[in-house]
Amino acid sequence: MRRMNNTWVRRLLMGMLPFCLFTFLPLSASAQCGIENTAFQSGEFLSYDLYFNWKFVWVKVGTASMSTVQSNYKGQKAFRSSLITRGNSQLDNVFVMRDTLLCYTDMDISPLYFRKGAREGERYYVDELWYSYPNSNCHLKMHRIDADGEVHWKDAEYKDCIYDMMSVFLRSRNLDVTKLKEGENIPMPISDARRLNNSWLKYTGKTTLKMKNGNDKYRCLVFSFIERENGKNHELIRFYITDDKNHMPVRLDMFLSFGSAKAYLSGYKGLRNPMESKVK
Repeated sequence: MRRMNNTWVRRLLMGMLPFCLFTFLPLSASAQCGIENTAFQSGEFLSYDLYFNWKFVWVKVGTASMSTVQSNYKGQKAFRSSLITRGNSQLDNVFVMRDTLLCYTDMDISPLYFRKGAREGERYYVDELWYSYPNSNCHLKMHRIDADGEVHWKDAEYKDCIYDMMSVFLRSRNLDVTKLKEGENIPMPISDARRLNNSWLKYTGKTTLKMKNGNDKYRCLVFSFIERENGKNHELIRFYITDDKNHMPVRLDMFLSFGSAKAYLSGYKGLRNPMESKVK
Protein backbone atom coordinates (compact mmCIF):
# COMPACT_ATOMS: atom_id res chain seq x y z
CA MET A 1 0.00 0.00 0.00
CA ARG A 2 2.41 2.70 -1.18
CA ARG A 3 1.58 6.24 -0.13
CA MET A 4 2.03 7.62 -3.64
CA ASN A 5 -0.74 5.29 -4.86
CA ASN A 6 -3.21 5.88 -2.05
CA THR A 7 -6.51 7.54 -2.96
CA TRP A 8 -9.38 8.94 -0.94
CA VAL A 9 -11.12 5.61 -0.99
CA ARG A 10 -8.12 3.85 0.55
CA ARG A 11 -8.11 6.50 3.27
CA LEU A 12 -11.77 5.84 4.08
CA LEU A 13 -10.66 2.60 5.42
CA MET A 14 -11.97 1.25 6.33
CA GLY A 15 -10.56 0.89 2.82
CA MET A 16 -13.97 -2.75 -1.60
CA LEU A 17 -18.13 -6.56 -7.20
CA PRO A 18 -19.97 -9.15 -7.96
CA PHE A 19 -19.79 -12.05 -5.53
CA CYS A 20 -18.69 -15.40 -6.88
CA LEU A 21 -17.90 -18.81 -5.43
CA PHE A 22 -14.35 -19.97 -5.80
CA THR A 23 -13.06 -22.14 -2.97
CA PHE A 24 -14.52 -25.10 -1.12
CA LEU A 25 -12.34 -24.66 1.96
CA PRO A 26 -14.22 -24.82 5.29
CA LEU A 27 -16.09 -21.62 6.09
CA SER A 28 -16.28 -21.76 9.88
CA ALA A 29 -14.50 -18.62 11.07
CA SER A 30 -12.05 -18.71 13.92
CA ALA A 31 -13.66 -17.30 17.06
CA GLN A 32 -10.54 -15.27 17.79
CA CYS A 33 -11.14 -13.18 14.64
CA GLY A 34 -14.70 -12.25 15.58
CA ILE A 35 -16.04 -9.51 17.83
CA GLU A 36 -19.48 -8.91 19.27
CA ASN A 37 -21.37 -6.43 17.10
CA THR A 38 -23.14 -3.74 19.11
CA ALA A 39 -22.54 -0.76 16.78
CA PHE A 40 -24.61 -1.30 13.63
CA GLN A 41 -27.48 -3.30 12.17
CA SER A 42 -28.82 -4.39 8.82
CA GLY A 43 -30.22 -1.41 6.94
CA GLU A 44 -27.69 1.18 8.05
CA PHE A 45 -26.79 3.76 5.39
CA LEU A 46 -24.13 6.48 5.74
CA SER A 47 -23.28 9.21 3.23
CA TYR A 48 -20.32 11.59 3.07
CA ASP A 49 -19.11 14.65 1.18
CA LEU A 50 -15.47 14.58 0.11
CA TYR A 51 -13.28 17.71 0.16
CA PHE A 52 -9.74 18.36 -1.05
CA ASN A 53 -7.44 21.17 0.03
CA TRP A 54 -6.64 23.03 -3.17
CA LYS A 55 -4.33 26.05 -2.73
CA PHE A 56 -5.49 26.54 0.89
CA VAL A 57 -9.17 26.32 -0.11
CA TRP A 58 -11.34 23.31 0.73
CA VAL A 59 -13.16 22.25 -2.45
CA LYS A 60 -15.90 19.61 -2.63
CA VAL A 61 -14.69 16.89 -5.01
CA GLY A 62 -17.19 14.07 -4.64
CA THR A 63 -19.32 11.85 -2.44
CA ALA A 64 -19.13 8.48 -0.73
CA SER A 65 -21.83 6.16 0.59
CA MET A 66 -21.69 3.04 2.72
CA SER A 67 -24.47 0.54 3.30
CA THR A 68 -24.72 -2.62 5.41
CA VAL A 69 -27.41 -5.30 5.09
CA GLN A 70 -27.86 -8.83 6.37
CA SER A 71 -27.30 -11.30 3.56
CA ASN A 72 -26.10 -14.83 2.91
CA TYR A 73 -22.65 -16.14 2.08
CA LYS A 74 -22.34 -19.78 0.99
CA GLY A 75 -25.34 -20.80 3.08
CA GLN A 76 -24.58 -18.89 6.27
CA LYS A 77 -25.90 -15.58 7.59
CA ALA A 78 -23.58 -12.72 6.85
CA PHE A 79 -23.29 -8.94 6.71
CA ARG A 80 -22.82 -7.48 3.25
CA SER A 81 -21.20 -4.03 3.32
CA SER A 82 -20.38 -1.83 0.36
CA LEU A 83 -18.60 1.49 -0.04
CA ILE A 84 -18.96 3.56 -3.21
CA THR A 85 -16.99 6.73 -3.93
CA ARG A 86 -17.59 9.02 -6.87
CA GLY A 87 -15.66 12.12 -7.88
CA ASN A 88 -17.67 15.02 -9.26
CA SER A 89 -17.20 16.74 -12.63
CA GLN A 90 -14.73 19.20 -11.09
CA LEU A 91 -12.49 16.37 -9.94
CA ASP A 92 -12.94 14.48 -13.23
CA ASN A 93 -11.12 17.29 -15.00
CA VAL A 94 -8.05 16.44 -12.93
CA PHE A 95 -8.40 12.83 -11.75
CA VAL A 96 -11.22 10.33 -12.39
CA MET A 97 -12.23 8.37 -9.28
CA ARG A 98 -14.82 5.58 -9.44
CA ASP A 99 -14.25 3.03 -6.68
CA THR A 100 -16.55 0.31 -5.35
CA LEU A 101 -15.63 -1.86 -2.38
CA LEU A 102 -17.55 -4.86 -1.08
CA CYS A 103 -17.12 -7.25 1.82
CA TYR A 104 -18.92 -10.12 3.47
CA THR A 105 -18.36 -10.92 7.14
CA ASP A 106 -20.06 -13.40 9.42
CA MET A 107 -22.39 -12.07 12.11
CA ASP A 108 -19.41 -11.71 14.47
CA ILE A 109 -17.55 -9.56 11.89
CA SER A 110 -14.98 -12.21 10.91
CA PRO A 111 -14.02 -11.52 7.26
CA LEU A 112 -15.26 -13.93 4.59
CA TYR A 113 -14.81 -12.14 1.25
CA PHE A 114 -13.59 -8.78 -0.08
CA ARG A 115 -13.56 -7.11 -3.49
CA LYS A 116 -12.36 -3.74 -4.68
CA GLY A 117 -12.95 -2.50 -8.21
CA ALA A 118 -11.20 0.82 -8.74
CA ARG A 119 -10.88 3.28 -11.57
CA GLU A 120 -8.28 5.81 -10.51
CA GLY A 121 -7.18 8.15 -13.28
CA GLU A 122 -6.47 6.02 -16.34
CA ARG A 123 -6.06 2.85 -14.27
CA TYR A 124 -8.68 0.20 -13.52
CA TYR A 125 -7.82 -2.78 -11.33
CA VAL A 126 -9.56 -5.41 -9.21
CA ASP A 127 -8.55 -6.93 -5.86
CA GLU A 128 -10.30 -9.97 -4.35
CA LEU A 129 -9.75 -11.92 -1.13
CA TRP A 130 -11.38 -15.16 0.03
CA TYR A 131 -10.96 -16.03 3.72
CA SER A 132 -11.02 -19.41 5.43
CA TYR A 133 -9.89 -20.52 8.89
CA PRO A 134 -8.24 -23.97 8.85
CA ASN A 135 -6.81 -25.08 12.21
CA SER A 136 -7.63 -21.65 13.71
CA ASN A 137 -5.29 -19.97 11.22
CA CYS A 138 -6.35 -17.28 8.75
CA HIS A 139 -5.97 -18.41 5.13
CA LEU A 140 -6.24 -15.91 2.25
CA LYS A 141 -6.75 -16.73 -1.41
CA MET A 142 -5.84 -13.57 -3.32
CA HIS A 143 -6.78 -12.55 -6.85
CA ARG A 144 -5.69 -9.36 -8.62
CA ILE A 145 -6.26 -8.00 -12.12
CA ASP A 146 -3.72 -5.26 -12.81
CA ALA A 147 -4.42 -2.15 -14.84
CA ASP A 148 -2.62 -3.79 -17.79
CA GLY A 149 -4.92 -6.84 -17.59
CA GLU A 150 -2.33 -9.18 -16.04
CA VAL A 151 -3.93 -11.69 -13.64
CA HIS A 152 -2.32 -12.82 -10.38
CA TRP A 153 -3.34 -15.59 -7.94
CA LYS A 154 -1.67 -16.16 -4.59
CA ASP A 155 -2.30 -17.95 -1.27
CA ALA A 156 -1.08 -17.03 2.20
CA GLU A 157 -1.79 -18.30 5.69
CA TYR A 158 -1.25 -16.54 9.03
CA LYS A 159 -1.57 -17.41 12.68
CA ASP A 160 -3.00 -13.96 13.41
CA CYS A 161 -6.27 -12.48 12.18
CA ILE A 162 -6.00 -10.50 8.95
CA TYR A 163 -8.47 -7.90 7.69
CA ASP A 164 -9.19 -5.87 4.59
CA MET A 165 -10.09 -2.22 4.10
CA MET A 166 -13.78 -2.86 4.75
CA SER A 167 -13.86 -5.49 7.49
CA VAL A 168 -11.35 -3.51 9.57
CA PHE A 169 -13.75 -0.57 9.45
CA LEU A 170 -16.61 -2.70 10.80
CA ARG A 171 -14.42 -4.23 13.49
CA SER A 172 -13.06 -0.85 14.60
CA ARG A 173 -16.57 0.41 15.28
CA ASN A 174 -17.06 -2.37 17.81
CA LEU A 175 -13.97 -1.80 19.94
CA ASP A 176 -14.62 -1.41 23.68
CA VAL A 177 -13.22 2.08 24.11
CA THR A 178 -13.77 2.02 27.88
CA LYS A 179 -10.80 -0.34 28.10
CA LEU A 180 -8.46 1.84 26.02
CA LYS A 181 -5.98 4.41 27.27
CA GLU A 182 -4.96 7.51 25.34
CA GLY A 183 -1.99 6.70 23.12
CA GLU A 184 -2.75 2.96 23.09
CA ASN A 185 -2.17 1.04 19.83
CA ILE A 186 -4.46 -1.71 18.52
CA PRO A 187 -2.87 -4.01 15.88
CA MET A 188 -4.94 -4.16 12.68
CA PRO A 189 -2.96 -5.99 9.94
CA ILE A 190 -4.58 -5.38 6.54
CA SER A 191 -4.03 -7.25 3.29
CA ASP A 192 -4.94 -6.53 -0.29
CA ALA A 193 -4.39 -8.98 -3.16
CA ARG A 194 -0.68 -8.13 -3.28
CA ARG A 195 0.72 -8.14 0.24
CA LEU A 196 0.18 -7.79 3.96
CA ASN A 197 0.58 -4.34 5.48
CA ASN A 198 1.85 -3.64 8.99
CA SER A 199 -0.82 -1.29 10.35
CA TRP A 200 -2.60 -0.37 13.55
CA LEU A 201 -5.07 2.01 15.18
CA LYS A 202 -3.96 4.53 17.78
CA TYR A 203 -6.52 5.88 20.23
CA THR A 204 -5.82 9.57 20.88
CA GLY A 205 -8.71 10.62 23.14
CA LYS A 206 -11.98 12.55 23.00
CA THR A 207 -13.10 15.87 21.53
CA THR A 208 -16.22 17.84 20.57
CA LEU A 209 -16.30 18.26 16.79
CA LYS A 210 -18.11 20.95 14.81
CA MET A 211 -19.25 19.78 11.38
CA LYS A 212 -18.77 21.48 8.02
CA ASN A 213 -22.22 23.11 8.14
CA GLY A 214 -21.20 24.94 11.32
CA ASN A 215 -24.37 23.86 13.14
CA ASP A 216 -24.04 20.21 14.10
CA LYS A 217 -21.67 19.18 16.88
CA TYR A 218 -20.77 15.68 18.08
CA ARG A 219 -18.91 14.29 21.05
CA CYS A 220 -16.28 12.12 19.39
CA LEU A 221 -13.59 9.54 20.00
CA VAL A 222 -10.45 10.14 17.94
CA PHE A 223 -8.35 7.43 16.29
CA SER A 224 -5.44 7.44 13.87
CA PHE A 225 -4.82 4.70 11.33
CA ILE A 226 -1.07 4.21 10.99
CA GLU A 227 0.99 2.13 8.58
CA ARG A 228 4.68 1.29 8.81
CA GLU A 229 6.54 1.29 5.51
CA ASN A 230 10.25 1.50 4.71
CA GLY A 231 11.10 1.76 8.40
CA LYS A 232 8.82 4.77 8.99
CA ASN A 233 5.37 5.22 10.51
CA HIS A 234 2.83 7.11 8.39
CA GLU A 235 -0.49 8.41 9.70
CA LEU A 236 -2.86 7.71 6.82
CA ILE A 237 -6.20 8.68 8.37
CA ARG A 238 -7.40 10.44 11.49
CA PHE A 239 -11.05 9.68 12.11
CA TYR A 240 -13.68 10.88 14.50
CA ILE A 241 -16.43 8.50 15.62
CA THR A 242 -19.44 9.30 17.76
CA ASP A 243 -18.95 8.78 21.49
CA ASP A 244 -22.03 6.58 21.81
CA LYS A 245 -22.90 2.97 21.01
CA ASN A 246 -23.07 3.60 17.25
CA HIS A 247 -19.39 4.61 16.93
CA MET A 248 -20.38 6.21 13.63
CA PRO A 249 -17.60 8.03 11.71
CA VAL A 250 -18.56 11.68 11.28
CA ARG A 251 -15.27 13.01 9.87
CA LEU A 252 -12.13 11.52 8.37
CA ASP A 253 -8.93 13.47 7.76
CA MET A 254 -6.84 11.85 5.05
CA PHE A 255 -3.14 12.62 4.66
CA LEU A 256 -2.12 12.15 1.05
CA SER A 257 1.34 12.45 -0.46
CA PHE A 258 0.06 15.30 -2.65
CA GLY A 259 -2.15 17.11 -0.14
CA SER A 260 -4.92 16.50 2.36
CA ALA A 261 -8.57 15.55 2.10
CA LYS A 262 -11.55 15.32 4.42
CA ALA A 263 -14.79 13.36 4.44
CA TYR A 264 -17.75 14.83 6.34
CA LEU A 265 -20.87 12.90 7.27
CA SER A 266 -23.77 14.31 5.24
CA GLY A 267 -26.57 11.89 6.15
CA TYR A 268 -27.47 8.68 7.94
CA LYS A 269 -30.39 6.32 8.52
CA GLY A 270 -31.03 2.91 10.02
CA LEU A 271 -28.80 3.35 13.07
CA ARG A 272 -28.86 0.55 15.60
CA ASN A 273 -28.65 2.75 18.69
CA PRO A 274 -29.94 6.20 19.70
CA MET A 275 -27.82 9.14 18.53
CA GLU A 276 -26.71 10.28 21.99
CA SER A 277 -23.47 12.03 21.04
CA LYS A 278 -25.01 14.94 19.14
CA VAL A 279 -24.58 18.16 21.08
CA LYS A 280 -27.74 20.29 21.16
